[in-house]
Parts: sequence; C-alpha cells; structure tokens
Amino acid sequence: MSRIALGVSFHKREGTLGMSLIADERECAKQLAKFFPDLPATRFLVRVQSARPGREKLQESTVVEFGMGQFAIFTTSLPLEFDERIRLVQHSRGKPVEAEVIALQYHEGMKAVAVRFVEGTWDWIMQP
Repeated sequence: MSRIALGVSFHKREGTLGMSLIADERECAKQLAKFFPDLPATRFLVRVQSARPGREKLQESTVVEFGMGQFAIFTTSLPLEFDERIRLVQHSRGKPVEAEVIALQYHEGMKAVAVRFVEGTWDWIMQP
C-alpha cells in the first residue's frame, strides 16, 4: 500500500474570523483530494471516533468534503496517523463504519485525512 505524506506548513494566525477558518479547512481537503481525482465533492456531517484502545475515546464532529464508495476526505484536529483505524458515524443515520487512514495533508496549520473503509463500499456516502 502506498502512503502519501504531503507538505507541512504551519503559520501563526491572529485575528482570523471563523469563516476564513472554514475556507482554510476546505482548501486543505481540496489539496488532498487532488491525489484522489475520482472523488466528487460532497458535504455531510459525521462524527469521527478514534479506535485507539483506552478509556478515553477521542472524537469530534466534522464534515466529509469529498467521498464516494470506499473513500472519504475530511479535516480534523484529532491526532490521527497513517494506518490508524477510526470510526465514522453519519449524524442522520447513527451506524458507525470503520475506516483506515491512508493519507494526511497539512496545509496552513490544518490537517485533512483520507480514509478507506475497511469493509468495502458504504452506501451512505453516496447519498446526499
């Protein structure tokens, strides 16, 4: 399995508005999506849960920006790494799916993550 590690760039950001943060997050996901040209843009809310063992489960809500079938791309602040297993839960459906981190993109202090679903294609990623 090939791994993708892309440019790391950190900038101190002062006085930025929430809207520019959202635009930066989308840009970060867009940069990673260039390596997955068949993935269409999509937008739906998910909860990302780390599958790391331990009592404290790391999780956050985010938006899947690109995805189809076996793959999804989203931004996150969680400390995810290559080959790490996670769970995604679509808010409107509630059924978790397991995925593995296959690529990371760092862009202006943001992090986008590409995952491959462990059990193959998931139909909910195809639906608006």
